[in-house]
Amino acid sequence: MRIIGGEYRSRLIAMPKGVDIRPTQDRVREAIFNMLGDVSDKTVLDLFAGSGASGMEAISRGAARAVFVDNNARCAETIKANLESLGIDEYRYDIIRANALSVFPRLDKDEERFDLVFVDPPYYKDIARKSLINIDSYDILTQIGIVVVEHFKKDSLLAPLQTLFQEKERLYGDTAITIFRRIPDDKSKNSNISGDV
Repeated sequence: MRIIGGEYRSRLIAMPKGVDIRPTQDRVREAIFNMLGDVSDKTVLDLFAGSGASGMEAISRGAARAVFVDNNARCAETIKANLESLGIDEYRYDIIRANALSVFPRLDKDEERFDLVFVDPPYYKDIARKSLINIDSYDILTQIGIVVVEHFKKDSLLAPLQTLFQEKERLYGDTAITIFRRIPDDKSKNSNISGDV
Protein backbone atom coordinates (compact mmCIF):
# COMPACT_ATOMS: atom_id res chain seq x y z
CA MET A 1 0.00 0.00 0.00
CA ARG A 2 1.22 3.50 -0.80
CA ILE A 3 0.57 7.08 0.25
CA ILE A 4 -1.44 8.67 -2.57
CA GLY A 5 -0.54 12.35 -2.32
CA GLY A 6 1.30 15.07 -0.47
CA GLU A 7 4.74 15.14 1.15
CA TYR A 8 5.07 11.34 1.37
CA ARG A 9 3.48 10.54 -1.97
CA SER A 10 4.35 7.06 -3.32
CA ARG A 11 5.97 6.00 -0.04
CA LEU A 12 5.08 2.45 1.00
CA ILE A 13 3.02 1.58 4.08
CA ALA A 14 3.36 -1.87 5.62
CA MET A 15 0.27 -3.92 6.47
CA PRO A 16 0.01 -5.70 9.83
CA LYS A 17 0.79 -9.39 9.41
CA GLY A 18 -1.56 -12.07 10.66
CA VAL A 19 -4.42 -9.62 11.18
CA ASP A 20 -7.75 -9.87 9.38
CA ILE A 21 -8.24 -6.30 8.21
CA ARG A 22 -9.77 -4.83 5.06
CA PRO A 23 -7.51 -2.04 3.78
CA THR A 24 -9.15 0.83 1.93
CA GLN A 25 -8.39 0.55 -1.77
CA ASP A 26 -6.10 3.25 -3.12
CA ARG A 27 -8.74 4.55 -5.52
CA VAL A 28 -11.26 4.86 -2.70
CA ARG A 29 -8.78 6.64 -0.43
CA GLU A 30 -7.93 9.01 -3.25
CA ALA A 31 -11.64 9.68 -3.85
CA ILE A 32 -12.14 10.41 -0.14
CA PHE A 33 -9.39 13.02 -0.06
CA ASN A 34 -10.63 14.54 -3.30
CA MET A 35 -14.00 15.02 -1.59
CA LEU A 36 -12.39 16.46 1.54
CA GLY A 37 -10.19 18.93 -0.27
CA ASP A 38 -7.55 20.78 1.73
CA VAL A 39 -6.77 19.12 5.08
CA SER A 40 -3.87 21.41 5.97
CA ASP A 41 -3.45 22.02 9.72
CA LYS A 42 -6.36 19.72 10.59
CA THR A 43 -6.39 17.46 13.63
CA VAL A 44 -7.33 13.89 12.70
CA LEU A 45 -8.75 10.85 14.49
CA ASP A 46 -8.23 7.51 12.71
CA LEU A 47 -10.53 4.92 14.32
CA PHE A 48 -10.09 1.19 13.58
CA ALA A 49 -6.80 2.42 12.15
CA GLY A 50 -5.33 -0.91 10.94
CA SER A 51 -2.16 0.15 9.13
CA GLY A 52 -2.84 3.83 9.83
CA ALA A 53 -3.13 4.64 6.13
CA SER A 54 -5.93 7.22 6.43
CA GLY A 55 -4.28 9.22 9.19
CA MET A 56 -0.89 9.07 7.47
CA GLU A 57 -2.43 10.17 4.18
CA ALA A 58 -3.88 13.17 6.02
CA ILE A 59 -0.50 14.02 7.59
CA SER A 60 1.16 13.68 4.19
CA ARG A 61 -1.33 16.22 2.87
CA GLY A 62 -0.60 18.72 5.63
CA ALA A 63 -2.70 17.70 8.65
CA ALA A 64 -1.11 18.97 11.85
CA ARG A 65 -1.62 15.87 13.98
CA ALA A 66 -3.31 12.46 13.99
CA VAL A 67 -4.48 10.11 16.74
CA PHE A 68 -4.58 6.45 15.70
CA VAL A 69 -6.85 4.03 17.58
CA ASP A 70 -6.77 0.26 17.21
CA ASN A 71 -7.19 -2.53 19.76
CA ASN A 72 -4.83 -4.98 18.02
CA ALA A 73 -1.22 -5.02 19.23
CA ARG A 74 0.14 -5.90 15.78
CA CYS A 75 -1.77 -3.01 14.22
CA ALA A 76 -0.43 -0.59 16.84
CA GLU A 77 3.13 -1.84 16.23
CA THR A 78 2.70 -1.54 12.46
CA ILE A 79 1.32 2.00 12.75
CA LYS A 80 4.34 3.00 14.85
CA ALA A 81 6.74 1.37 12.39
CA ASN A 82 5.04 3.07 9.43
CA LEU A 83 5.20 6.49 11.07
CA GLU A 84 8.88 6.02 11.91
CA SER A 85 9.62 4.78 8.38
CA LEU A 86 8.05 7.91 6.93
CA GLY A 87 10.03 10.06 9.35
CA ILE A 88 6.99 11.73 10.87
CA ASP A 89 7.86 13.65 14.05
CA GLU A 90 6.47 12.16 17.26
CA TYR A 91 4.69 15.38 18.25
CA ARG A 92 2.45 14.94 15.19
CA TYR A 93 0.80 11.71 16.33
CA ASP A 94 -0.45 9.55 19.18
CA ILE A 95 -1.24 5.84 19.05
CA ILE A 96 -3.91 4.50 21.39
CA ARG A 97 -4.34 0.76 21.73
CA ALA A 98 -7.98 0.48 22.70
CA ASN A 99 -11.39 -0.61 21.48
CA ALA A 100 -12.52 2.22 19.24
CA LEU A 101 -16.03 2.14 20.69
CA SER A 102 -14.73 2.60 24.23
CA VAL A 103 -12.14 5.31 23.58
CA PHE A 104 -14.56 8.26 23.41
CA PRO A 105 -14.81 9.01 27.16
CA ARG A 106 -11.01 9.16 27.32
CA LEU A 107 -10.77 11.51 24.34
CA ASP A 108 -13.49 13.71 25.79
CA LYS A 109 -11.86 13.77 29.24
CA ASP A 110 -8.52 14.71 27.68
CA GLU A 111 -10.32 17.52 25.81
CA GLU A 112 -9.22 16.17 22.46
CA ARG A 113 -10.99 17.91 19.56
CA PHE A 114 -10.79 16.76 15.96
CA ASP A 115 -11.46 18.45 12.64
CA LEU A 116 -11.57 15.14 10.78
CA VAL A 117 -12.53 11.62 11.92
CA PHE A 118 -12.09 8.47 9.84
CA VAL A 119 -14.30 5.50 10.77
CA ASP A 120 -13.48 2.24 8.98
CA PRO A 121 -14.81 -0.61 11.15
CA PRO A 122 -15.47 -4.26 10.24
CA TYR A 123 -18.47 -4.64 7.95
CA TYR A 124 -21.84 -6.17 8.85
CA LYS A 125 -21.59 -5.75 12.64
CA ASP A 126 -23.43 -2.43 13.13
CA ILE A 127 -20.18 -0.90 14.37
CA ALA A 128 -20.26 2.00 11.92
CA ARG A 129 -23.64 3.15 13.24
CA LYS A 130 -22.53 2.69 16.88
CA SER A 131 -19.40 4.71 16.16
CA LEU A 132 -21.49 7.55 14.76
CA ILE A 133 -23.71 7.54 17.85
CA ASN A 134 -20.63 7.78 20.07
CA ILE A 135 -19.09 10.59 18.05
CA ASP A 136 -22.43 12.40 18.24
CA SER A 137 -22.66 11.86 22.01
CA TYR A 138 -19.18 13.04 23.02
CA ASP A 139 -17.75 16.50 22.51
CA ILE A 140 -14.74 15.50 20.39
CA LEU A 141 -15.40 17.46 17.18
CA THR A 142 -14.41 21.02 16.43
CA GLN A 143 -17.00 23.38 14.97
CA ILE A 144 -15.82 22.41 11.47
CA GLY A 145 -15.69 18.70 12.29
CA ILE A 146 -16.16 16.14 9.50
CA VAL A 147 -16.69 12.39 9.91
CA VAL A 148 -15.86 9.99 7.06
CA VAL A 149 -17.48 6.57 7.42
CA GLU A 150 -16.48 3.63 5.23
CA HIS A 151 -19.10 0.89 5.39
CA PHE A 152 -20.82 -1.88 3.46
CA LYS A 153 -23.35 -0.27 1.16
CA LYS A 154 -26.29 -2.12 2.77
CA ASP A 155 -25.27 -1.37 6.37
CA SER A 156 -27.69 1.14 7.84
CA LEU A 157 -26.37 4.27 9.53
CA LEU A 158 -29.84 5.28 10.72
CA ALA A 159 -29.50 6.95 14.12
CA PRO A 160 -31.09 9.89 15.99
CA LEU A 161 -28.07 12.16 15.62
CA GLN A 162 -28.17 15.56 17.30
CA THR A 163 -24.89 17.18 16.19
CA LEU A 164 -24.18 15.64 12.78
CA PHE A 165 -25.82 15.76 9.37
CA GLN A 166 -25.11 13.65 6.30
CA GLU A 167 -23.46 15.75 3.62
CA LYS A 168 -22.80 13.21 0.87
CA GLU A 169 -22.45 9.54 0.05
CA ARG A 170 -20.57 7.77 -2.74
CA LEU A 171 -20.53 4.10 -3.74
CA TYR A 172 -17.46 2.14 -4.86
CA GLY A 173 -18.58 -1.40 -5.56
CA ASP A 174 -19.92 -2.81 -2.28
CA THR A 175 -18.26 -0.02 -0.29
CA ALA A 176 -20.06 3.18 0.67
CA ILE A 177 -18.30 6.33 1.80
CA THR A 178 -20.64 8.54 3.80
CA ILE A 179 -19.51 11.98 4.97
CA PHE A 180 -21.09 13.72 7.93
CA ARG A 181 -20.50 17.30 9.04
CA ARG A 182 -21.03 18.86 12.44
CA ILE A 183 -24.11 21.01 12.79
CA PRO A 184 -23.10 24.52 13.96
CA ASP A 185 -23.94 25.15 17.60
CA ASP A 186 -26.35 27.93 16.68
CA LYS A 187 -28.54 25.45 14.77
CA SER A 188 -30.53 22.86 16.66
CA LYS A 189 -32.07 19.93 14.85
CA ASN A 190 -32.44 16.18 15.00
CA SER A 191 -31.02 14.79 11.79
CA ASN A 192 -32.25 11.16 12.00
CA ILE A 193 -29.90 10.26 9.20
CA SER A 194 -30.15 7.11 7.15
CA GLY A 195 -27.14 5.61 5.45
CA ASP A 196 -29.22 3.08 3.51
CA VAL A 197 -28.67 3.07 -0.23
